[in-house]
Amino acid sequence: NIMMFDDFYPDGHQGGLSIIQFGRRIATNGDVRLEPTPGQWSPVPAVGERKVNKENGIIAVQLWYPDSSKNRIGFNPINYPDLTFNYEVKTEAIGDKIKLTVNLEKPLPDEWADKVGFNFEIFPGYYFGEHYLMDGNSGIFPQQANGPMITDTEGNLQIKKLASGKKIIVSPGILEKQFKVETNTSELELFDGRGLHNNGWFVLRSTIPRGATKNAVEWIITPSYNTDWRYKPVVQVSQVGYHPKQIKFATVELDKLTDNFETIKLIRIKEDSEKVVKEEISPKAWGNFLRYKYLRFDFTDIKEEGLYLIKYGSVYSNRFEIKNDVFARHVWQPSLEFFLPVQMCHMKIEEKYRTWHGLCHMDDARMAPTNLNHFDGYSQGSSTLTKFNSGDNVPGLNIGGWHDAGDYDLRVESQAGTVYNLALAYELFDNQIDETTVDQKNRLVEIHKPDGKSDLLQQIEHGVLSIIGGYESLGRLYRGIICPT
Repeated sequence: NIMMFDDFYPDGHQGGLSIIQFGRRIATNGDVRLEPTPGQWSPVPAVGERKVNKENGIIAVQLWYPDSSKNRIGFNPINYPDLTFNYEVKTEAIGDKIKLTVNLEKPLPDEWADKVGFNFEIFPGYYFGEHYLMDGNSGIFPQQANGPMITDTEGNLQIKKLASGKKIIVSPGILEKQFKVETNTSELELFDGRGLHNNGWFVLRSTIPRGATKNAVEWIITPSYNTDWRYKPVVQVSQVGYHPKQIKFATVELDKLTDNFETIKLIRIKEDSEKVVKEEISPKAWGNFLRYKYLRFDFTDIKEEGLYLIKYGSVYSNRFEIKNDVFARHVWQPSLEFFLPVQMCHMKIEEKYRTWHGLCHMDDARMAPTNLNHFDGYSQGSSTLTKFNSGDNVPGLNIGGWHDAGDYDLRVESQAGTVYNLALAYELFDNQIDETTVDQKNRLVEIHKPDGKSDLLQQIEHGVLSIIGGYESLGRLYRGIICPT
């Protein structure tokens, strides 16, 4: 499938022009960008009208820079340069090829010519160690981003491009991965986006030349396909397993073109044999969802403890258990034994020979400047709403709390919500699990070293220390604590 702006989330590597080939999204985010390898907070366009001409196989999308809803405002404000332009990205099906064109309303300012370009991102994980041919010259997609790093004309660090030319064949000879791009305008440039951004992808790019408007970029893209190919069935079961008394079913994910269903079996595995304990020769379809068709195989009536697997046609599921104590270990416990301790802020976290992180963020916290629209939705209005002025040190905030997902900020709603859920768990189940030492006095956490105290209560205390510490200092709840840069 070739998708054109069916969704738009460029900082998450999805949207724009995308190629879905043999069931995998191999390349995406095809759009005009201001940099060779943009990052998560780089300028992105605003998306306008999308027109689909099914009869002629044409999709055209209107876009422009800057996006006024993100330009220095909003949840994650983006600092756009002083550059305004409108453009169209259009794809047209021509036989087994796709013609892509970029049309500008008017030429770019001279200082932006040959800098702004059409970028197309290639998923690294699928192409590690694979090769490409650029104008017949071979190259490799490296496992990690290798130098050299160079300085551009404006003094900014960039990673040296991997290759350039007029035609590239990606993974030649490997049908599932191969696609070809030819340019009729500026040459193709291949970059490793991970050189500047850890979450970057490989980027194929053509810049927009000086004075260009119509067909400022023109590519001919040849994907690979096989009309007889079908998505291999996937049998999905609970990774945890099942309690004998609970509802039990498996889901089979199929190619949406599948009409004839195969026999599905529940097999019990014994020490020296396997036994089919339930079988459906003609399973019924559950329905369609997005790209796939689904079957549902219910085996709630099977209550005997043991080790099982499910077979659909020639495809097997992972093995799973049915047993009374299936939730007694290895299920929710790791959240309390590992995840929460590792995320504890203002503490040093150790696990035997390993230090997960050192004592952190002991300089928390300074009052943020007023009238500041920070990133991740942190916005300070015209007043601090407290007795503290911007820049003042606020006591009581360098204790307790857990880091937010993927970064280090402490959102008060996350802290309070976690405390609430932990308190409910303790009150409802009276759980006294003790696998961790939490020493608030010495700010030390030791995983897998019991200290005779309930881990749930200690985690509740850790969250409360942050919430109450802020309330006592500020006279109100803090909104959040986040890094300044």
